[in-house]
Amino acid sequence: MGCDGGTIPKRHELVKGPKKVEKVDKNAELAAKWKYCALSQEKLRRPIVSCDLGRLYNKDAIIEYLLDKSADRPNAEAVTHIRGIKDIKELNLTDNPEWEGERRNAKGDRYEDIHCGMFICPVVGLEMNGKHRFCYLQTCGCVFSDRALKEVKTEICHKCGDPFKDEDIVVLNGTKEEVEKLREKMEERRAKAKTKKSKKNKAAETVSTPSESKGDTQSPPVDVTEGSSLHGGGESSQSDVAGPSGSSKGTKSSTASTTKRSIQDMEGRSEAFKSLFTTHSSAKRTKEQTSNWVTHTPYHF
Repeated sequence: MGCDGGTIPKRHELVKGPKKVEKVDKNAELAAKWKYCALSQEKLRRPIVSCDLGRLYNKDAIIEYLLDKSADRPNAEAVTHIRGIKDIKELNLTDNPEWEGERRNAKGDRYEDIHCGMFICPVVGLEMNGKHRFCYLQTCGCVFSDRALKEVKTEICHKCGDPFKDEDIVVLNGTKEEVEKLREKMEERRAKAKTKKSKKNKAAETVSTPSESKGDTQSPPVDVTEGSSLHGGGESSQSDVAGPSGSSKGTKSSTASTTKRSIQDMEGRSEAFKSLFTTHSSAKRTKEQTSNWVTHTPYHF
């Protein structure tokens, strides 16, 4: 059982047991949720948006996804519930004065705080790094910590002053149970919007149908016998016998009989009505009254 060097192997080196379950590092998981986009896995940068489920995205990544949904993306399952630009809300975040970002010294000669967040709560001052629960308002997009909303209970936003309700609060990067509740609210909200649209369409149809029926009732029916009696019995009998060729001749004769008349020759029209047209004598000018032709140059000819 010995090796060449006189070593004796142990049991764990010879027997393969079950693999240990790999545990996810909590710090890496928090950084992936709060510092990187849930779709493109790039660093979060303004403008930052969130969906109805409380996930954080870069706005340009969402726009690229909406423009081309057929492209292959690693985390496309996280945005399947986003149908358009109306399903996301741009967040109004408060910058953390202690966050240095890319300007910080990465030489390793000083302590680097991994849990330092890019944004903070404007009321309490807690950092948005995943250790504290944060939420945003769907009405205005302002982001606060859950502690601030519990300690200072108001129906007006602390930052912009817009009114809101408890239904407008969405938890950012919540647990599985909280995400399921937010999904149920989202489905209920979309179902209500569909019913409202259907009611509006039905109301528009009901308004349009009576107006159409009124227009139909106002148009009087045209009798064929009246038209035939105007032209005389002989012409009608000839048109019936002649067929299509006779009908074409009748139309030519009717067009020839109708001659153009000037409005000035009409006896039933008043002089004021006739003066509105250019054929009236008042509209005609003599050569002395007409002005010279003006070109684009200041010279007159």
